[in-house]
Amino acid sequence: MSLEDPVVITCAISGAIAGREQCPAIPYTPAEYGAEARRVVDEGAAMIHIHARRPDGTPSHEVEDFRAITEAIREQAGDEVIVNYSTGAIGVSVERRVRYLRELRPDVAALNMGSMNYAKYSRSRRRFVFEAVFANPFGEIVELLEAMNELGIKPEHECFDLGHVGSLEPLVHMGVLREPLHVDCVMGIVGGAPPTARNLAAMVDNIPAGSHWAAIGISRAQWTLIGAALALGGSIRVGLEDNFYLPDGAMARSNGELVAKAREMVVNSGRRPATFAQARELLGLPERPAAVLGA
Repeated sequence: MSLEDPVVITCAISGAIAGREQCPAIPYTPAEYGAEARRVVDEGAAMIHIHARRPDGTPSHEVEDFRAITEAIREQAGDEVIVNYSTGAIGVSVERRVRYLRELRPDVAALNMGSMNYAKYSRSRRRFVFEAVFANPFGEIVELLEAMNELGIKPEHECFDLGHVGSLEPLVHMGVLREPLHVDCVMGIVGGAPPTARNLAAMVDNIPAGSHWAAIGISRAQWTLIGAALALGGSIRVGLEDNFYLPDGAMARSNGELVAKAREMVVNSGRRPATFAQARELLGLPERPAAVLGA
């Protein structure tokens, strides 16, 4: 990638952990997902990353919830947006995660590239307020990759640390991972890479040549990492899954506000947001099949 490449703006509109008690704008119902999708597409996002929820806000890995949300997004935002499903989970079988990929066949599916301690630390309380082992062994990674290859779904490799980037090469050598790659550097999770420009540069230096990559910054470090990613020639992700706040410290009232600020930063950096068609080309996506939503 280079500074001449257009910037793919992705929006992660919901996430699976935070709730409305933390940010009232997080969508729960399919209609709310659809409305948020319309806002982010209007502001320049080319791809939407989805964690499914039930209407009460609890996380879901069921086909019917992913279907209802995707149909609402398509109804409100049309076909000019790339749909990207999460496959990340703790305590959910690979079989259940493959089921909604097989039934609905999104354009892209996120794939976590390694195991890690995953935590939230409160400096004021001087303790961890959340901690878990986020297990992503190679056996599960390969199983998910084989399903994505069969279904024509582009994997999005979420790398939370430098070692996760290093896990890409042996999978390419095995033939289960097909270049060109689409890689996300996820930074700012306690247990993963600290969110600094130098750490982002180190991760990017280890991504296989010819790959498309983007930066995902967690919490308010999102904005400095966006600046670093734009300077390094990468793409970017924003959204209420990752960060609730605008650069001035105000809480975002919608995902659209976050995308609008990200687009402004892209333009101010001298680069340009990717169109839907440009984003599909940069990610190396195949032609979309005539039938969508895998009825």
